[in-house]
Amino acid sequence: MDEAAFYLLAGVVRTYAPCGETPILKVFQTRDHLSVMSGITPAGQLATRTRARALTSLDSVAFLRHLYWYFGSKLLVIWDGASIHRATEVKDFLADGWTKVIHLERFPAYAPELNPDEGVWQHLKHVELRNVCCINFAHLSIELDLAIRRLRRRSDLIQSFFAGAELNL
Repeated sequence: MDEAAFYLLAGVVRTYAPCGETPILKVFQTRDHLSVMSGITPAGQLATRTRARALTSLDSVAFLRHLYWYFGSKLLVIWDGASIHRATEVKDFLADGWTKVIHLERFPAYAPELNPDEGVWQHLKHVELRNVCCINFAHLSIELDLAIRRLRRRSDLIQSFFAGAELNL
C-alpha cells in the first residue's frame, strides 16, 4: 500500500517538437493536487481511493476498511512509515478488533525500492499520463480514473511490480 499525488502540471516525457525548438507547455501552476492511495496484491489486483485534498490518518483508516471490503479476506498490509499510518486514529482502529483481520507491517525507512506499489505510480505518471495536460481538476480526475482502469486490466503488469521490487512474500 502506498500514496501519491497527481498535479495539473504535465509530466513531460517526450514531445514531437522540431529538433532544437524547446516545447512550451502553458498550464496553470498550483500546488493543489489529487491524492491517491493504492493497494496491490501479488495476484495482480489493484484497489485505489482518490481524494481532492491531502490525505490524513482518517483516510488511512477508511482505506484499510475499503481494502478489507474489496478483497473480502484477512489482509497483510505492508506500507511505509508515513505519519498518516502511525497516527492515533489508525492505532484506535486496530484496537477496535480489526487486528483479527488486518495485520500491518512497515517497510524499512528510506527503502522505496522494496515497495511494489511504487511501480503503480511510476506506470501511471510516466506511461499512462505522460504528456497529459489537464485544464482543471475535473479533467485530471477523469484522466487519472481512465489510467487506473487501464492498469487494473493488466494484472500481469501489476504482478511484475512485485518481481521488480524483489519482494519475497
